[in-house]
Amino acid sequence: MRTSCGFEGRVEAKWIDAFAEVLRLSGLREGEACAILSETQSRAVLVQLAELAAARLRARWFHVTVPTPRQGAPVPVRSTGASDAIGRLEPVVAALAGSGLVVDCTVEGLQHAVELPQILKGGARVLVVSNEHPEILERTLPKAEDEATVREAMRRLKAAREMRVTSAAGTDVVVGLAGARVGGVWGFTSKPGTLTHWPAGLVLAFPAAGSVRGRLVLAPGDVNLTFKRYLADAVTLVVEDDHVTRIDGTGVDAELMRGYFAAWGDRAAYAVSHVGWGLNRGARWDAMTFYDKADFNGTELRAFAGNFLYSTGANEVAGRYTLGHFDLPMRGCTVALDGEVVVAAGVLA
Repeated sequence: MRTSCGFEGRVEAKWIDAFAEVLRLSGLREGEACAILSETQSRAVLVQLAELAAARLRARWFHVTVPTPRQGAPVPVRSTGASDAIGRLEPVVAALAGSGLVVDCTVEGLQHAVELPQILKGGARVLVVSNEHPEILERTLPKAEDEATVREAMRRLKAAREMRVTSAAGTDVVVGLAGARVGGVWGFTSKPGTLTHWPAGLVLAFPAAGSVRGRLVLAPGDVNLTFKRYLADAVTLVVEDDHVTRIDGTGVDAELMRGYFAAWGDRAAYAVSHVGWGLNRGARWDAMTFYDKADFNGTELRAFAGNFLYSTGANEVAGRYTLGHFDLPMRGCTVALDGEVVVAAGVLA
């Protein structure tokens, strides 16, 4: 069964301040309808902080709480961004779609939930609060100027025809960007019908089918966020026609990945979901060493400046759906768009 967290400490005024600031940046105004979405296994302190912050801004807040569903997957499901807590329950979808702002405190988040398009179509703004210890959210509080940084990266990515990623460890991956869907998150959103998440600070492309090929070499110190684990040994993923076709490596990291991929019995689990790079100079690669696994979802490590993020699993643009998912932030990579370097050996260019 999925569980939420082990945090049982007191609510701090500084955390209410942080939540209020993000809600303010997301345009929450006095009298506006604000739905706080949670499930029975949500991190209770985050739900409470969202409520207190919305009350401080004099919004008309209300709770929508649904039961955490049974897990039907053959393996533990973690950090997918594809919450199934709503379960297509139409009254819940209608309540969220009819709200001005939805503060999403579900365990997995609504980023890839099947109900999201209908919620956004209603005009709601969705703020996904990552399932983290509040200290992490406090430390990665977005700033108004972050929006311009991410938008510029999105502009570059949308204009490019090809992304090539290389590294001294041996990575050499080519991503065709024709037909890709480009997105970016800066931690707040005031535009109706949009979604963001906190922590934030990254730009992504969901490639069209048949767009990705090459070799991805995960070096020691790179991160497998599904396992919440820094790699101790190198793992090489051979990618052909979007799919990982071979996993090379002799250590336990390679064995764990082979086993998790295979457990799904689903070819789509081996396919690319999205690719991109981190822009958040305040996020830290080493943050995972400071928190127990129950207190850490790892969104910060997706966003630390200069990382190349390769993810496998669901990709609506390519018509692939699966709960199997790996998020793999990599250090030391060079990312080039049509030959122009935007990340040089892990450093923002």
